[in-house]
Amino acid sequence: MIEPVGDPLDPRIEPYAGVRERDLVGRDGAFIAEGRVVLEKLIAAGRHPVRSVLVAEPKAPGLADVLTRLDPAIPVYMASQAVMDALVGFHIHRGVLALGERRETEAPTLLAGLPDKALVVGLSAVANHDNMGGVFRNAAAFGADAVLLDSDCCDPLYRKAIRVSVGAALTTPFARLPRGVDMVELLSAAGFEAVSLSPRGATQLTEYQPAPRTAVIFGAEGPGLAEAVMARTRTVRIAMSGGFDSLNLATTSGIVLHALARRA
Repeated sequence: MIEPVGDPLDPRIEPYAGVRERDLVGRDGAFIAEGRVVLEKLIAAGRHPVRSVLVAEPKAPGLADVLTRLDPAIPVYMASQAVMDALVGFHIHRGVLALGERRETEAPTLLAGLPDKALVVGLSAVANHDNMGGVFRNAAAFGADAVLLDSDCCDPLYRKAIRVSVGAALTTPFARLPRGVDMVELLSAAGFEAVSLSPRGATQLTEYQPAPRTAVIFGAEGPGLAEAVMARTRTVRIAMSGGFDSLNLATTSGIVLHALARRA
């Protein structure tokens, strides 16, 4: 049942106040998902419980089929566009927000639960939320089984990262490594061949044949992967013409994951 709300100071919708500011400081185990498509993915995946939903009054009729998929115990609040904008601190033109509860798995547990034939994406020091969302979108599109993040990566459940991923950050299993945990060592212990992407890679992507359990590791744009990572992994490059040697991270991951999916 939808509960009307007429005051941006109503305590029932306080978790949605000052969305951008709270995006930066965190929400004590919660996150904000924005938009109809993202809400559909959040509900369908069931990986992260939905605490509540807030919709703008003009959007409510078109969301009826989505909202019926929610547990009836989950509160759904409806406010005018003006109240919703005043609450979140900007014009929320999509008119749909949900408060989700983080449920994350530890990396060893996640890797142990993957099948004998699996593809994992590893990310190191990726601090750009657009790139994070793009990688998750590609991981979902090309069937990656999981994503591993080192401790220097940004949050895949940041509102913008979720939106750019078109909800894939809510459906693709991921785990963040505690500071000091070695990603390459962890992957090796779980039976994965770790492959690093670099313009200086020793093997061209077109010549690389993935192992049954392969983990492909990407670094941030600019600095790329640390030498210590590449020294202990097989290195792969994407051949380019005209002396150009770099692509953005989202594009690179899309090309690589498509190629590996075709050969798997």
